[in-house]
Amino acid sequence: MAAEMVLSHRVPHKVLSEADLEEVAQRKPPAKPSLRGCLRKTRCSASTAKSLLFRFLPFLHWLPRYPVKDWLLGDIASGFSVGIMHLPQGLAYALLAGLPPVTGLYSSFYPVFLYFFFGTSRHNSVEVLVLTLGSLPTPCLSPGPFAVISVMIGSLTDSLAPSEYFLESVNGTNTTIVNEERRDAARVELVATITVLTGIFQVALGLLQFGFVVTYLSDPLVRGYTTAASVHVLVSQLKNVFGVSLGEHSGPLSLFVTFIEICQKLPETNVGTLVTAIIAMVAIFIVKELNHKFAAKLPMPIPIELVTIIISTGISYGVNLNAKFGISVVGNIPSGLKPPVVPKVSCFGQVAGNAFAIAVVGYAICISLGKIFALKHGYKVDSNQELIALGLCNFLGGFFQCFAISCSMSRSLVQESTGGNSQVAGVIASLVILVTILKIGELFRDLPKAILAAIIIVNLKGMFKQFNDLRVLWKSNRVDLMVWIVTFVATLMLNLDIGLGASVVFGLLTVIFRTQLPHYSILGRIADTDVYRDVAEYQMAQEVPGVKIFSSSSTLYFANVELYADALKKKSGINVDRLIEKKKKALKKLKKQQKKAEKEKAKRQKVLPRCRGPLWTPSLPQDAEDRVNGPGVAVIELSGAEDSTPPEPTLRTLGLPQPGFHAIILDFSPVNFVDTVSIKILKNIFRDFREIEVDVFVAGCPVAVLTQLERGNFFSSAITKHCFFPSVHAAMIHISRERHQASVNTQPRC
Repeated sequence: MAAEMVLSHRVPHKVLSEADLEEVAQRKPPAKPSLRGCLRKTRCSASTAKSLLFRFLPFLHWLPRYPVKDWLLGDIASGFSVGIMHLPQGLAYALLAGLPPVTGLYSSFYPVFLYFFFGTSRHNSVEVLVLTLGSLPTPCLSPGPFAVISVMIGSLTDSLAPSEYFLESVNGTNTTIVNEERRDAARVELVATITVLTGIFQVALGLLQFGFVVTYLSDPLVRGYTTAASVHVLVSQLKNVFGVSLGEHSGPLSLFVTFIEICQKLPETNVGTLVTAIIAMVAIFIVKELNHKFAAKLPMPIPIELVTIIISTGISYGVNLNAKFGISVVGNIPSGLKPPVVPKVSCFGQVAGNAFAIAVVGYAICISLGKIFALKHGYKVDSNQELIALGLCNFLGGFFQCFAISCSMSRSLVQESTGGNSQVAGVIASLVILVTILKIGELFRDLPKAILAAIIIVNLKGMFKQFNDLRVLWKSNRVDLMVWIVTFVATLMLNLDIGLGASVVFGLLTVIFRTQLPHYSILGRIADTDVYRDVAEYQMAQEVPGVKIFSSSSTLYFANVELYADALKKKSGINVDRLIEKKKKALKKLKKQQKKAEKEKAKRQKVLPRCRGPLWTPSLPQDAEDRVNGPGVAVIELSGAEDSTPPEPTLRTLGLPQPGFHAIILDFSPVNFVDTVSIKILKNIFRDFREIEVDVFVAGCPVAVLTQLERGNFFSSAITKHCFFPSVHAAMIHISRERHQASVNTQPRC
């Protein structure tokens, strides 16, 4: 009776009969509703239209319930603080992307403002994570330009629109200079196209419920990638720190080529630029450390980056640093907003791969940072809706000359610490940037680029701290450490786009290798319980005499099922294949002996005289019989029961060694799917152990796996569902009962 039970995770204590098993195996999944049926259900429904409107414009849900008295002051203070941070970082990251500074201001304004409408959380300030509607008030993440995304875009502008494409001769001479106006216009058009395509990818992935794609970017992979990207950022800004001009390099090993060129041009360093950058970095670093140390006492962090920009711009304008000391400055920053421009669709095919990489990396950074805040404040992140919101911000922002954005840890922490409660804080921050674009931006034309480089380099401190992961991962998980190192090295050597692809492939390979090399164990029973554990790890677990319980820590599929079979035979303590080979040789030898005996008997009967009567049979003495048949040959006399089948030879009758166990239980509780290859190997396992007179049982097999076995024609007259049990203990009870019954009855076991 116990043999008729089968494991089910949904109903673990229910006993299923043979009829139930057949019904489960033949049960078809419920039919998916047709498009016509869906349209019929949702057609012209006011409630459906309202839910769709709230889904795509979530601010309509939470804005009417906005508690003005409780939240408004906190949102204003938070928005003003974040807006002040956006201003210098927007200018700096535009420089990092190889674009005019004003594009950084655009990228700090439009996406933040758009996320107010499309963001799913009433707490987030632009582009960041998607929270479920109706969640509790929590501080929000702050989107905008991000160093890693900016350097990815910068590598694209250097490779697809390098400065040498825009060289022009001076007054008809052989001297050539770069037409920066044409170059910047071409790069802005290129980046806008990439940003629009990035948004399309993100929206499409979100609508298709592909938000899970980011799960293939493990935390060690993301941290190793961002650390390597920070090295790219650092090297790219050294030219602005030393005040030297470099060629534009892209592709694999471009980082090392750029670094070597910087080292070669160190004698040409502009001392004024270097001194300006060092002073700015020291000042910004010290004040940021003070902000961190006295965060609890300060109402808001000291905006040292904005202060540095204002002071350095004033000094540069008053002293005329560009003319007297050759210190490079930002240049003209046009005021006002520009009309939307349609992207260059013909370039989509050329930049599709890079746009997809930017879409995935930007979303991965966003969702990783969002999960940190979600765990801290107890809310849930909807990955698919966040993809849609982030994609819409990038898609629409691309029409207004923005570059792709992500979220920043520093800005998010400031927004959290200064009392930001809702997306209203994002609107306030965007208004601060808007005022800068309209009226104040043109005042920063004399801002030294060395100051922006200093801001970028100091903000890399948090990413460089990720080198501490090496020590932590060395102690905790060597495979994750390998993923981190390979990602870091691949990104440094192959550049950001190819490095990301190589890192993802390596990360997936580690998963395959882990499933190919799982932990195999023999389980034993803990006395007076129905608990079974690895006998090598638990001293109280003892093997059940005559039964081997085999377990694997991984599922079974084509890549590891043969290793599973080999480990099972090895753990059983007997050379199964060798024993089967010996049995075949013994059977072959026995067959030859029987044929020889039959020939000798036929020959003997020809020699003997004919029978004189029906009951007369001459008898020969033993020595005469030996002379006829030959010594040492056993003759099997066939009696009247010639039609009966002779008993099957056994290992004992063949004189072969017998296994020290009579049954094997395969623990299938870790198995969540099987394929055709694994089904074939499982059949071979049943066949081989049956050859050496060992019964095989399966315990803990999920119903889904049982259904897959049924569809794969696993069951037959030799392998039935009676071999499957809901647990190891249920299989043990059945084996004990069967052995007891066999000892009482003389009948052979089934």
